[in-house]
Amino acid sequence: MSNIPETGRTPRVQIRLVIIQVLVFSLLLTLGGRLWYLQIRNGDEYTAEAAGNGVQQVVQPAVRGSILDARGVPLADNETRLVVSASRTELLKMKDDGVEVLTRLADVLDMKAQDVRDKVRLCDAKTPQPCWNGSPYQPIPVTDEATTQQALTIRERAEDFPGITAEPTAVRRYAAPGKAKTAQVLGYLSPVTDDEIQKAQDGPSPYLRSDQVGRSGLERTYDKELRGKAGVTRYEVDNLGRVMGEAENDPAVPGSNLVTSLDARVQAVAEYELAQAMKTVRQETDKITGRKYEADSGAVVVMESKTGRVVSMASQPDYDPNDWVGGISGKQYAKLTSKKSNYPLLNRGIQGQAPAGSIFKVVSASAAVRAGHDFDDLYNCSSSYSLGSQTFANFESQGHGPITLGDALKYSCNTVFYRLGHEQWARDGGIKPKKDAKDWFYRTARDFGLGAETGIDLPNEVKGRIPDRQWKQDFWSANKDSWCKEGKKGGTYVQQIAYESCLEGNQLKAYDSINYAIGQGDVLVTPIQMATAYAAISNGGTLYEPSVGKAVISPDGKTVEEIKPKAQGKLPVNAQTVKDLDKGLRSVVEPGGTAAWRFGGWPQDKIPMHAKTGTAQVYGKQTTSWFATYTDDYTIVMTISQGGTGSGASGPAVRKIYDAIYGLDAEGNQDVKKALLPTPQKALPKVQADGSIHAPKVKPYNPEPKQPEGQETDPEIVVPQPSGQPGLTGSPASTGRRP
Repeated sequence: MSNIPETGRTPRVQIRLVIIQVLVFSLLLTLGGRLWYLQIRNGDEYTAEAAGNGVQQVVQPAVRGSILDARGVPLADNETRLVVSASRTELLKMKDDGVEVLTRLADVLDMKAQDVRDKVRLCDAKTPQPCWNGSPYQPIPVTDEATTQQALTIRERAEDFPGITAEPTAVRRYAAPGKAKTAQVLGYLSPVTDDEIQKAQDGPSPYLRSDQVGRSGLERTYDKELRGKAGVTRYEVDNLGRVMGEAENDPAVPGSNLVTSLDARVQAVAEYELAQAMKTVRQETDKITGRKYEADSGAVVVMESKTGRVVSMASQPDYDPNDWVGGISGKQYAKLTSKKSNYPLLNRGIQGQAPAGSIFKVVSASAAVRAGHDFDDLYNCSSSYSLGSQTFANFESQGHGPITLGDALKYSCNTVFYRLGHEQWARDGGIKPKKDAKDWFYRTARDFGLGAETGIDLPNEVKGRIPDRQWKQDFWSANKDSWCKEGKKGGTYVQQIAYESCLEGNQLKAYDSINYAIGQGDVLVTPIQMATAYAAISNGGTLYEPSVGKAVISPDGKTVEEIKPKAQGKLPVNAQTVKDLDKGLRSVVEPGGTAAWRFGGWPQDKIPMHAKTGTAQVYGKQTTSWFATYTDDYTIVMTISQGGTGSGASGPAVRKIYDAIYGLDAEGNQDVKKALLPTPQKALPKVQADGSIHAPKVKPYNPEPKQPEGQETDPEIVVPQPSGQPGLTGSPASTGRRP
C-alpha cells in the first residue's frame, strides 16, 4: 500500500484533465469548422459533385439461341472467337489517354493505329463510323478475329497493355451446312439503334445498348425468342468515372433455340440447282432477240403439300450472312445494296414478283367452273383469237381443236382461256360493268390467296397484284395527273400511251381480261404464293399459311413451344374441281404434255407427279421462266427472271431436286437409302439439358453429271406474233407467245 498522501496526486490529475478537455474541445472545434467549410462555405460545390456520382452498368451479352433445321443441324449458331477489347475507363487514366497502348496493340493485331483508335472512340452526331455507340464503361471490342498467338502476346505482356483484354467470346456464326447458305431466310444481325432503345424502354423486352438484333429473315421474326436476356453488373462510380463499389448483378439468360422446317440437305440441293440452272441458261440464246439470256435472278420454294411448311427456300443472287458478323464494311454494304449486284439481300421467294404466265391457268380454269362452265365440256383450242383488228395467237399458231379444260392445261392452250376471259368480261358489262358483275376471274385469284400476303413467318413479304376493276381505278387515280401532263395525241409511242391512259386508264378493257386470263398483263405473283396455291391442289383444297418456324425450345431443352401448321382457308371450288385440276396437271408430265420431256422415266405409278409450265412476258425484258409442280408430299415452284421458258430453264433443276428428295436415278429407279425426304419430317430434334444438340452431319451436294432427258428441243420456244394494242404503262401487250 502506497504511503503517498492523496493530496499529493490531485494537482497533477487536474492538470491532465484540463489538457484532455482542451484537446477534446480543439478537436470538436476543428470538426465543426470543417463541417462549416464543407456544408456552408463549399456546400454548393460538393453538392454538385455528389450529384455527379451515379450507377453505371457493364453488360455481359446473352448467348443467342441457335437456328436449327428440322433434324437439328445448326444453320445459325455461335462460335467461340478470341475477342480483343479495350477498357476506355483505364485508357483515360493514362497521361496520353492510352494512345501509346493502342499503338502497341495495333502492331500486335496487324492493324493500322488509326483504325484501332477509331474503334474505341465514342459515337456522337459528328463522329463517323467506326466508333463505339455503347456504354463508355463497357469493354469495347477492337477485333473478334484475334489469333491465339496475338491473344497470348497481349496476356503475357500485360504490363504493356493495361486496360486491354483478350478473351474467348461467343460470336454469331452462319454454319452453311453442306454449303447451304440459306442467307435470305436466316437474315442477319446488327447493333440496336438509339431510336429502337427509346421505343422499347417501356416494352416487355427493352433493348440494351450492346444488343445485336435481327434485321431480316428468321433472325428478325424470332428475335425476341433468340436474343435471350443480357447479364448486367451495376457499379457505383463518381463523377470522374472511378468505380466506388458494385451495386447489384443480374446474370445473363441464354436465348431459346428455333427449330425450323428447313432441311439443310434439300436446301443445299435447291441452292446449287437454282444457281446451276441460271448459269446454264446464260449460255443459251433468246431466239426472239438473238441475245444471250441474262438470267439475272431466281428463286425456288420447296414446301410440304399437306402442312404448308417450307422445306427449302433459295434465292439468287445470294450472299454470305457472315459478312455482317462483327460489323459490315462500307465496301461490303455497298455491294449488297447496289443495282449492279442486283440486290442480293432480297428474298425473291417472298419478295420477287412477276407475271405468272401459264402457271396462272389453274386459277382461270377454276374461275371458268365458278362461272358455270363444265370442266369436261369441249372448248375450241384455235390457233388464234381475234379482238377487232387485234390477234392473240396460240403457241406457234398451233391449234388442237375442241378440248377439255384438263387438256387446255396439258397443252397450255392460250386461246381457250383468252375466249373464256373475254366472254366473262363481256357478261359482266365490259367497260361499263353491271352492278352485280361477278368478276369471277379476278375474284377467284384473290380466293386462291393471290394479291395478298400469305402470312409466312418471314418479314417484308410483298402482296403481288391482281389488276381487277378497283385496282385499275386506284392506279389511274394515282397516275392520271402525270399521264395527262405527258400525254399527246399522235405523239411518240410513250406520249400516245400516256394520252390514252389519261382518258380511259381506269377502264378494264377487253384486252386486259384476255391477257389476264393467261397470267399476263398487270398480274404480279410471288413464288411463295404460287407454291401455296399448288400445294392446296395437292392436298385436296386446303390453303395453309406457309411457315418456316417449327418450334421454339428453351436453352435447357425442357420447354418446347411448337408452331403448328395453320390453315387459312379453302380453294374456292368444290372437291370434284380440285380432282379435275389434279388430273389435268398430271397429264402435263405425261406424253404430249408441255413438261413430259423433263420427266422421262419418272415412276408415275409410285410417285404421281403433277406440273404446269409457264413462260411470262415482262415489259422491256426477256421472258420469265416458271415451273410449278407437286407430288402427294411436296410442292416445288421455281422461277428464273429473264431465263426463257418454264420447262427449258427451270425444268431440269426442279427434276433434280425431286430426284434428291426421293432418291431417284436418271432412269427413275428409287434407292430409299439415298432419299433425303421420303416422307415429311414430324419429330423434333432433342436439345440436351446442357444446351447441346446431337445433329447429323451434312455432306456437300455433289451431283453426278447426267445426260439430258427426253427431247433435245424445248417445246415452249417462243415465236413472234403480230402485237396488238399496247396495254397500260408497265403491262405488256400479249403477242400470243405461249406462257
